[in-house]
Amino acid sequence: MKSVKKALIISKAPPSDGQKSAIEGFLSGKYGGNFEIDFQKDENMRGFKLIVGSEVYDWSLEGRLKEFEETVINSEKSDGCTISMIKEAVENFVPSAVPYETGTVLTVGDGIATVSGLENAVYGEILVFASGIKGMVQDLKKDSLGCILFGDESEIESGSAVYRTGRTAGIMASDELLGRVINALGEPVDGKGAIKGGVYCPVERPAPGIMDRKSVHVPMETGLLTIDSMFPIGRGQRELIIGDRQTGKTAIALDTVLNQKGKDVICIYVAIGQKESSVAQLVETLKKLGAMEYSIVISAGASQPAPLQYIAPYSGCAVAEYFMERGRDVLIIYDDLSKHAIAYRSLSLLLERSPGREAYPGDVFYLHSRLLERSAQLSDEKGGGSMTALPIVETQAGDVSAYIPTNIISITDGQIFLESDLFFAGQRPAVNVGLSVSRVGGDAQTKAMKSASGAIRLDLAQYREMEIFTQFASDLDETTQRQLTYGRILMQLLRQRQYRPMKRHAQVITLVAATSHIIWDIPLDKVSRFAAKLVEYVEARAADVCARIDDMGQLSTEDRRLIVSLSTEFYEKETAKRSGDR
Repeated sequence: MKSVKKALIISKAPPSDGQKSAIEGFLSGKYGGNFEIDFQKDENMRGFKLIVGSEVYDWSLEGRLKEFEETVINSEKSDGCTISMIKEAVENFVPSAVPYETGTVLTVGDGIATVSGLENAVYGEILVFASGIKGMVQDLKKDSLGCILFGDESEIESGSAVYRTGRTAGIMASDELLGRVINALGEPVDGKGAIKGGVYCPVERPAPGIMDRKSVHVPMETGLLTIDSMFPIGRGQRELIIGDRQTGKTAIALDTVLNQKGKDVICIYVAIGQKESSVAQLVETLKKLGAMEYSIVISAGASQPAPLQYIAPYSGCAVAEYFMERGRDVLIIYDDLSKHAIAYRSLSLLLERSPGREAYPGDVFYLHSRLLERSAQLSDEKGGGSMTALPIVETQAGDVSAYIPTNIISITDGQIFLESDLFFAGQRPAVNVGLSVSRVGGDAQTKAMKSASGAIRLDLAQYREMEIFTQFASDLDETTQRQLTYGRILMQLLRQRQYRPMKRHAQVITLVAATSHIIWDIPLDKVSRFAAKLVEYVEARAADVCARIDDMGQLSTEDRRLIVSLSTEFYEKETAKRSGDR
């Protein structure tokens, strides 16, 4: 004897015998076997719903409108064709008998909901709860699944319904995002109104393959003499900024954003676990200095739930990919991935995943590798766009060997290590020359910068070692004293005020003068002022050389000789002036 299966019809009036027979035929053909159909009355239902287990066939008016909305949203046409897209969707829309699954909330709390009944849900899929709150499937078990919530959990109750959408998490990206502040879901939080249109970009995507990339070869200049001369960053590179709290990590990232003005680079700043007041202050700074017009800020503040902090960098990466795939150059800053790892650890523990080292789950390396690997310099066949990532990581007492720092160091193409002792000694940016490195190196430098910087990194490393060995010595030979003086002058030259990125020609002029040992007996407290006036002096007398350096990145032998000659001339004038003042 065949078992009888159950089905439920919800409608305003019971089905007629003919309708009931047709539905039984549909169910037998779809699922096989015999069905017993129950009826539930709903005075507000326009049309009807057919429920079979966890699957729902929605033939109501509301269901048809929702299906049409999904058809429009899922259209492959890009922005700019909205009217024709809707027209085509209307002409081609055919209502279909496609089931959607419904589940039941078992438990909810701490930003996590446990759901049963959604047998076909997949990892990363978006679920919609009866209250309208959205969540993302993050844990799959035999009889239930764990879902992280993107809204107020107080609006969700145990026993309430939850629906599959069949879509992975995504964000709407468009040029309208430029100049805006949004949250991790793409919703504006700057009070400037809604953001219209856009292309749906999934937050999780495979990184570009090797054949879709080409080598990093175009500089992404920071405007900071220390970094551009010794640890150059290229477009498409991933360079880690690492250091203790309050050592100037965000300041370096912000100066890099300011230095992109007029260079056709889109900058995306992702704030993870930051204070809202700090993010607001950063946005005001960008506006004041004219950088917000080419920037996008994505904020998942400290007061926001862990799921939003977790998804924020992936949302930022999805927006960056939107521009990269259209041939644009993008700079994205993740500030910071330490807090991102902590948010993920919190979610994993709440989802009852096994804790490992420092209570982080076993896939915490994959958490950041699948994010940072999406940064690339695309090949010409793919449009030639690029995404440069500057992830920021906070250390404790300068411990770069901790779990999260070592993970991200192994993923990135180099790191800029900021040292607390240097910072508090007034050396800002407080870059440690010995521990910092760029694995792209000279490939991301212009010929002018490569020629001008010379052996400055080696000179500084020797100075730091010599300074340590000679700090207790009272009798030093002339050569050692000269090397120490040269090292101190170099360190002074590398000091740079915040929000004052240097132009390319200014960096080259300063480095040529320094490495040619022209600046020798300038008092340390006057070195920075001397260097600034020297740049102005050369600009006034060799404007064509400055233009060649800025536009083409070239420094010929004749141009170098002219800079050395003008620097010597200026040094002698300044020396004579100081002698006269005495």
